[in-house]
Amino acid sequence: MNVADHIDVLEREGERLAEAASLAGLGAPTPTCPEWQVRDLLAHLGGVHRWATFHVATASSGPTSEEQEAVLFSCPPDDSLLEWFRAGHGALVQTLRNADPAMSCWTFLPAPSPLAFWARRQAHETAIHRVDAELALSGSGQEAAQHGTPTPIGRELAVDGIDELLNGFLVRRRGRLVANPPRTIALHALDSGDAWTVLIESDHRVVESGLREEADCQVAGPASELYLLLWNRRAIDGFIMTGDAGMLDLWRERARITW
Repeated sequence: MNVADHIDVLEREGERLAEAASLAGLGAPTPTCPEWQVRDLLAHLGGVHRWATFHVATASSGPTSEEQEAVLFSCPPDDSLLEWFRAGHGALVQTLRNADPAMSCWTFLPAPSPLAFWARRQAHETAIHRVDAELALSGSGQEAAQHGTPTPIGRELAVDGIDELLNGFLVRRRGRLVANPPRTIALHALDSGDAWTVLIESDHRVVESGLREEADCQVAGPASELYLLLWNRRAIDGFIMTGDAGMLDLWRERARITW
């Protein structure tokens, strides 16, 4: 996927999230973010969008300070929260679309360029939280039956997101997903043919392309469902799984992205 593709995803997913939040109501619990209600989801993502906009618009050379983040994440009362979210989302979309492809600013994951990083990261941040918002509809009353199932993630976006999660977030130096003795989990997106093997070491993780047949656990299914599983937004039912099912418990407990 290219920068324009990611910006289109960001725009579409943010609009869907706002619609789901409006239908669910600000007080609806979000089952995939157990300590949050919809209002917390909007507050978080609205701040993240403003944070991303700040880095791209100002060409920042380093991370934001606590004082800057306090301003960026300062959200209004409930009666204007949804409007505030939409404004921040729209500003991010326009900032990315208007940005010089050669611009330079701070990033925190490998990418072909800073603009490519921010467009990709915000596309997936928004897509995953859109799923959270749509799942919140499952407990929101009369709208639940019609709207409680998340809109499917496209195959190309899902493969791209799995790659970002594994080769971006998971291989960073710090992380709770460790095992001694080392363990392996192989992941296969059946509809796209993509596959990854994650080697979980005592103090780090290594990601390889392709399947290791001798992996301790193998999980196979459609890319869109695998994407949600790896982001801890879906249960294991419906996947083809062989080997040690306890590996998925380890994943759910320790492979969590909190920022």
